[in-house]
Parts: sequence; C-alpha cells; structure tokens
Amino acid sequence: MFAQRVVRIRPHISRCLPRIRRTESNLPNHFWCRTCSSHSSSDLPPKPTADHRQLGVQQELFTTSRYSPGSPILLPNGARIFNRLVEFLRKQYVRYGFDEVITPTIYKKALWRKSGHLENYSDDMFTVTSTSPSRSHSTKKGDEKDEYGLKPMNCPGHCLVFASQMRSYRQLPIRYADFSPLHRNEISGALSGLTRVRRFHQDDGHIFCRPIQIEEEIKKTLDFVRVVYSTFKLGPYRLALSTRPADHYIGTPEEWEGAENALRGALDASGQEWTVNEGDGAFYGPKIDIILRDSDGKEHQTATIQLDFQLPKRFNLSYVAPAPEFERRGEITTDPEKLKASGLVTPVLIHRAVLGSVERLMALLIEHYNGKWPFWLNPRQVIIVTVSDKEPVVGLAKSVQDILLGRDGSADGPVVNPSQLAVDLDDSQRTLALKVREAKLKGYGVIVTVGPKQVPNGTVTVDMSGLEGSDDAQISQKQEMAPKDLFALLKNKADSYQ
Repeated sequence: MFAQRVVRIRPHISRCLPRIRRTESNLPNHFWCRTCSSHSSSDLPPKPTADHRQLGVQQELFTTSRYSPGSPILLPNGARIFNRLVEFLRKQYVRYGFDEVITPTIYKKALWRKSGHLENYSDDMFTVTSTSPSRSHSTKKGDEKDEYGLKPMNCPGHCLVFASQMRSYRQLPIRYADFSPLHRNEISGALSGLTRVRRFHQDDGHIFCRPIQIEEEIKKTLDFVRVVYSTFKLGPYRLALSTRPADHYIGTPEEWEGAENALRGALDASGQEWTVNEGDGAFYGPKIDIILRDSDGKEHQTATIQLDFQLPKRFNLSYVAPAPEFERRGEITTDPEKLKASGLVTPVLIHRAVLGSVERLMALLIEHYNGKWPFWLNPRQVIIVTVSDKEPVVGLAKSVQDILLGRDGSADGPVVNPSQLAVDLDDSQRTLALKVREAKLKGYGVIVTVGPKQVPNGTVTVDMSGLEGSDDAQISQKQEMAPKDLFALLKNKADSYQ
C-alpha cells in the first residue's frame, strides 16, 4: 500500500507510512509543556522519556532474535494487546462498511511488474525462489516464472479481488480490509524495536469507489481516524497533503493534478486545518497524512489516506454504469437518452490505514501510557491471589477465575462465551503481602483476594486501585463483591474501551 520511506516530517523529504520516526516540533518546548508560576521547571529533574523497547522487556510484551532480524516476536502479553487492537478495528469495520479479506503472502514477480512496484519499489522487496528444480514452473534456469516477491503491501492483491467479478455502479463503494503480514527489506542498521521492522501488520484498507464518491469516502475515513484516536486518547493531530514526487511516479501530471484537487476538496470540506508537503506523495498517487503529536511534543506520522487513479488502470478494473462519460467525470445526468447507454468505467482506488503498522502503533501506545494501560488494553487485567494454599481457598479462587474467563459452563462441550479477559491466578505459598506487591509492580489493573473468610459466602475482596482513574475514592477502596457482579463490571469496562 505505502510506497516510500519515512524520515523526519519536513516538506520535500520523502517518507513512508508504515515506518515511524519521531520529529521534534518546530515550536519551542514551553509551547507544549504545562507550567505553574510557583514552580520553575528548572527546579525539577528532567523526566526520562519512555522507551517502548525497555517497557516491552519489563512487561514481557515482545522479544527479538538474531535468526529473524527486524521481525519482532510477540510474547503472550504483547499478543493480547495486538489482538485487542485488531478486534477493536474489526468492530469499527461494521460501522464503516469494510469486508475483511485474506490474501497471499507471496505473488509472482509478474504481478509486481504490472503494479509498478518492481520498477519503483524493488529495493525494499524480498525475492523468493525455490531451490528445488522439480518444483519449478519453468524448464529454464533463472526464468522469471520461478521468481516470487514477499508482498510489501496489499493493494495489488485487493485489485485481484475486485477483478474477480463483474461489478455494477450500484455495488460501489466496495471496501476491503486486510491484516495479512507484510515484509519490507529495511536497512539492517535502521531496525529498532517495533518501530522499524521488516515484518509487520497493517490495518490495510482499500476502497473502490465512483469518482462522485471520493469526497464522501475521505470524509468517512477522517471520521474513522477521529473515533479511533479519541478512543486511545491520542492527539492532537494535524493533516498534511503530500503531492506528486519529482521523479519515480506513474501516471501523467494532469492525472496527478486531478487527484490532488480531489484531496484538497475533501480536506477543505473536513473543516480541519491542513498543510502541504510538496513532492511527498506515493509513487502512484497523492495522500493525506495524519501526523500525531504526543505528550512530549514530538510528531509521528500514523494514519494515511491515498488517492490512486493508476492501479485500477494497470489492472484493467472496471464497473458498469449508465451514461459512462458523465460517470467518469463524477457528474450526474437526468437525460433519459444518455442514461439508456451503459458502459465500463474505471473505479477510483482509495488506500487507507488508520493505525498504520499495528506493531508501530503498539510502540507508540506503550510509550504513551508509559506502562500503565487502560483496562481494556492491559495485558494483565486481573490477578487472583490467595491468602493461603488450602484447598477450600484455592478451589474458590479457581472457580472465580473460571467465572471471569467465561468458562464456567458445562465441561463436556466447547467454551461458548469466553469473556476475553486476561485473568491470572497466584496460589503459591508466598505471603499475601508479597503477592500483592508483585502484582502491583507488574501492572495488574485489578487484584482479587480470596481467603478463608470469603469461602462460606463465595465472595472476593477486590482492589481496583490499579485502574485508570483510580483517584476516585470509590474505586480506590477495596470492595467485597460476588464473582458474577465483578465479572459484569469488568466486562462492561472492557467492552466500552475503558
């Protein structure tokens, strides 16, 4: 989908969405910092900047291996965060009308030649060949038919999906989403944590629409960005229009001018302020970059919206529409004679990613929350600790864990309604004080205590002081609760993204 490297966010320097680089704001630091007249900032030691690589180790989120440089290995805690981010987006796809597809990881070299990536992006691609002559598609050694490329983006594959059926104007817009892993051959010296990687996942989306639908689709995508970033409590962010590169682009200057004007119209209609980054578009079209400012005043290029008139032409994509000449210009006619004639029209392709790279957004969120996650994203949501290791106490603790996990039904059939909560159990022989101290250090949001006093009534003592907003007196106090009531409370928090 995205076709250029990312560097510091400044005009006239090319960059690519899926790789994040921080940039210092041009404004002085004091513009972004809150100060108090009675406390000079010079009296306070500088606050160390959160580093997702250190926090990732501390919270057991991911690791790396010399056997797979640039391909982070997500540990169970990291996989929980990753899956929650993906599932969150899947639920939003229902609102915004996206259908998820699953596409191949490798394609023949001929596909990348057709899409233009081989000419404009080959240095960043991995080539795949077979070492077994018996599995060759050709009798000639080194034949291009035996060369494949690991996909660096999903757009050519989604063009194949669109082309698999005859389409009518009544079906458009058609919106595809894809979480397939992507591979890009980053320079080894640039690899870093989750931000500069060779294998990653995008919340990749492609919208095939009529010319008359461009502005509305971009408006919906900008609203999608607003909803997601407000849920994560990220921001503020600004919008930037990136225009035709000086070289390495496909299409004519006239086609680029039309695409850029369409994006300018959508940006004006959004009511938000925007700037222009001259020459910073992808090789196949101009784009709108969403540039996020974090709490330290640093900027990160995250989401993007790209308008593409070129790939649909290269793949000979079309749909049937009445009055095709008007349709191509994005115009409507009521002339019955002209409406009698139908013809093929090339759709417009909008590339969009709201998170960008999921791994990279994880890095941003790790540093944004500085290890203290909101409950719904916390990989360590709940831990149950026992006062003793006696059987009645441990038995109640395991029963509570089953209730919170949603696995308290019949043992004969499949789990029907798992809660998706992360609930751990510490029934070791250590002291309660030691267990609780360790749980708080590890960042558990809720600590549930089970002891002999709770066994007769089947209740538990709940400490929610680790939750976001725990300054509230009611939340910070320990409460005696029935497991079912606790389940309802926690499930509501998770489902409402608190």
